[in-house]
Amino acid sequence: MSPAPDLDGLSNADLKRLVLELLGRVAELERLAAAQREEIARLKNLKGRPTIKPRTPSGMDTHTPSPGSSRKPGRRGPKASQITIHEERVMRAAVPAGSRFKGYEDFLVQDLIVRSHGIRIRRERWLTPDGRTLVAPLPDGIVGHFGPDLHRYVLALYHQGQLTIARLVEHLTLLGVLISKRQVVRLLSDASGLFRDEAMAVLRAGLRSARWISVDDTGARHQGRNGTCTQIGNDHFTWFGTTASKSRLNFLELLRAGHTDYVINADALAYLRRRALPQPLIARLAQASETDFRDAPAWQRHLEQVAMPSRPDTLDPVRLATEGAVWGSIKAHGLLPNTVIVSDDAGQFEVGEHALCWVHAERLIHQLDTFTDHQRAAQKRMRRLVWWFYRDLKLYRQAPTRRRRTQLRARFDRIFTRRTGFATLDRLLRRLRANKAELLRVLERPEIPLHTNGSENDIRAQVIRRKISAGTRSDTGRDCRDAFLGLSKTCRKLGVSFWSYLGDRLGIADAPAVPRLADLVSDRCSLA
Repeated sequence: MSPAPDLDGLSNADLKRLVLELLGRVAELERLAAAQREEIARLKNLKGRPTIKPRTPSGMDTHTPSPGSSRKPGRRGPKASQITIHEERVMRAAVPAGSRFKGYEDFLVQDLIVRSHGIRIRRERWLTPDGRTLVAPLPDGIVGHFGPDLHRYVLALYHQGQLTIARLVEHLTLLGVLISKRQVVRLLSDASGLFRDEAMAVLRAGLRSARWISVDDTGARHQGRNGTCTQIGNDHFTWFGTTASKSRLNFLELLRAGHTDYVINADALAYLRRRALPQPLIARLAQASETDFRDAPAWQRHLEQVAMPSRPDTLDPVRLATEGAVWGSIKAHGLLPNTVIVSDDAGQFEVGEHALCWVHAERLIHQLDTFTDHQRAAQKRMRRLVWWFYRDLKLYRQAPTRRRRTQLRARFDRIFTRRTGFATLDRLLRRLRANKAELLRVLERPEIPLHTNGSENDIRAQVIRRKISAGTRSDTGRDCRDAFLGLSKTCRKLGVSFWSYLGDRLGIADAPAVPRLADLVSDRCSLA
């Protein structure tokens, strides 16, 4: 290797020649390194790194960015700081004489202690001078002969763990707890009504403060008969209600959030006009001296007084009037002030300011039966156009402008006025175009979602419970199941531990305090 030249003694021309020479050597070394990599790969019979396609959502979300997603990929952070240390053990080492102590090397272990714990409570008994016997009260939180920790464990395993009662009894018995099926049912029954009341408070808070809600329903069995479980919620809360009907009147009664009154006000009369109740019948309700009715019997008496006709075989005026009075009650209690209801186009959900799910709309095109190449090509072309339009709606939600809104409206008309020559598809396109206002509600309200995926995810818990436990027998059991499943979903959306929530509500001593879920829902919905 030649010695390095004295750079200070070189002229400018010599320095340029040296730089050019070095650049040539670097280029040669890079070429040689690349050739060696290729030779090594050939000798190892490798084809280089495999090309792995990134995982993307299916359907209409394919190749579309997620609005509001700012999470960057990277390594997970350390979890040790999140572990609470309850016990510290020092392990002694066998060392030879003369060794020097150099401190400790920490090793964190997480364990779980689940065992039966029997407690004998000795209650003082006193005989008063007047002959009465006084016994010291039991501690709070005891149900039957079972303490609050066991109560929390049973609620968490049944509602969040989705165990059946039979398996729950078996599990507790294996742990050494002497308990029967009847006693487990008592622990699940919410005798005080605390949890059912909080679930209703969550619903009222959500309906008062949410800018949008999405809804869905599924089948449910109660007392051996088929019924319907309806989900109402958004990104911050979930509520379930199981009823015997899935009519529009039933949905309105659920939106009334536990209130039982009927009100004829401006909102009720506007609802009746939209539903095409004959004007003379609307006038009878508007001109009546009484407008507020405490409960259903009082409302029925009023309908008889104003001679509201009943025609069950057609659009029943009594039913329409009742729907209007319930809607008036909803508005009178401050519920759904300017709230958009997003649904899958089921008729019972079409109330108030309504928007439709684009995924369900596209699914209608996807599920069409095709028999010729022309029909399949037309279907594929329309689905591609709808997906493209859907992607642009998602981009619009991130940066809405008046100009873009006008362009999307015009583009919607061009897509859904097409004539493909496929008669069934053309009829479907006309039907979807008739829903233009609800499908494009997002243009005026960009905060609302374009789909009801959140509702379908929420209601899956009810579907799983229905599959593993069939139906409910008592009204209390039905209401408790709906309340606890809704509360567990709400806790998850709010970032609250359901375990901690149960511990706080049951009065367990070391459980962290959890605020009222209704207050948290109101705060989150107000900030959204």
